[in-house]
Amino acid sequence: MSTIPLSPVVTLTPAPTLDRTYYVHDLIEGGVNRADDVAEELAGKGINVSKGLNLAGIAAPGVVPIGNADPSVLDRTGHSKTLVPLWVAGTLRVSTTIVIKDGPTTKVNEAPRPLSAEDWQQIIDLTEKTVREAQAKWLVIAGALPIDNSTGKFVDLQPIFDRMKSLGVRVALDTSGEPLSYWAHKGAASVMKPNAEELASAVGRDLRTYGDVIDAARELISSGVECVLASLGADGMIAVTKNNSWHAKTPPIKVINTVGAGDSTLAGFLSAVAATTNGPTEANNFDGFDVPAGVKMAVQWGAVKVQQPKSGLQNLDGMPEATVVANPERSTQLKEIALA
Repeated sequence: MSTIPLSPVVTLTPAPTLDRTYYVHDLIEGGVNRADDVAEELAGKGINVSKGLNLAGIAAPGVVPIGNADPSVLDRTGHSKTLVPLWVAGTLRVSTTIVIKDGPTTKVNEAPRPLSAEDWQQIIDLTEKTVREAQAKWLVIAGALPIDNSTGKFVDLQPIFDRMKSLGVRVALDTSGEPLSYWAHKGAASVMKPNAEELASAVGRDLRTYGDVIDAARELISSGVECVLASLGADGMIAVTKNNSWHAKTPPIKVINTVGAGDSTLAGFLSAVAATTNGPTEANNFDGFDVPAGVKMAVQWGAVKVQQPKSGLQNLDGMPEATVVANPERSTQLKEIALA
């Protein structure tokens, strides 16, 4: 991108991926399978969030380190005008998805490509530059984190959190594994979006009821997180702030491809919350944002996405209705227990 458009949201995908999706009628384990169709997309959680927000008319430029071994990838996948690349040495990692007709989705992800300390510093600088030029109020950091070659550890997000804080920019963080547990208790992000299993792992105990989910989310909030979006699969989503909680759900739908659903829910949430003009009324009071509208939009966008075959959200057609209940009944049992 030569010119950064004004936008309330910028995204950062530290470890983008080239998604290849194979569509089959039946999968024969250990046998030869023929695909009915194959699709290729440039993806990664932050990129998917940008895609979704673009569909809603929110520019959401996305910062990405891209392997220079495939210089045509942005043009080939239609991202030359939406992403802000830092070209780094090497190739893009590849994620392979197998979608069985009327069956489950199977995904195999390559590990993120490591980055040099110099490359990561350039990503930090490019992210700040993009946020400034977009005059954004939100930064989304989403997806797996690469390893820093100089330390052998995951890249350090703290410099980004520090710079965003100095700019008055809130950060929404959506990652998994060890980085999720670490940053969940650092309290540096304003919004975190774990699924039930990730939330259970972060607090070290099983989640069996809505009350368990709310209590686990409040544990993260006590560390400084302002809003936790707990994605609960068939149970919808529970949004939790310091003072309130809301449960949102759509009617049952036909699921075609679950890949990218979580990214679409975050995009849906931000499409409503980032548009809030008054914002919080005081420091660390996230309830000044329209969280009920955000969590409703989140489950609606997620429901639209799982009915589509590709990894990224293709359109917002056929948006289902959704119900939102404030302070949901704590004793309600989860359809699927989340084990720590």
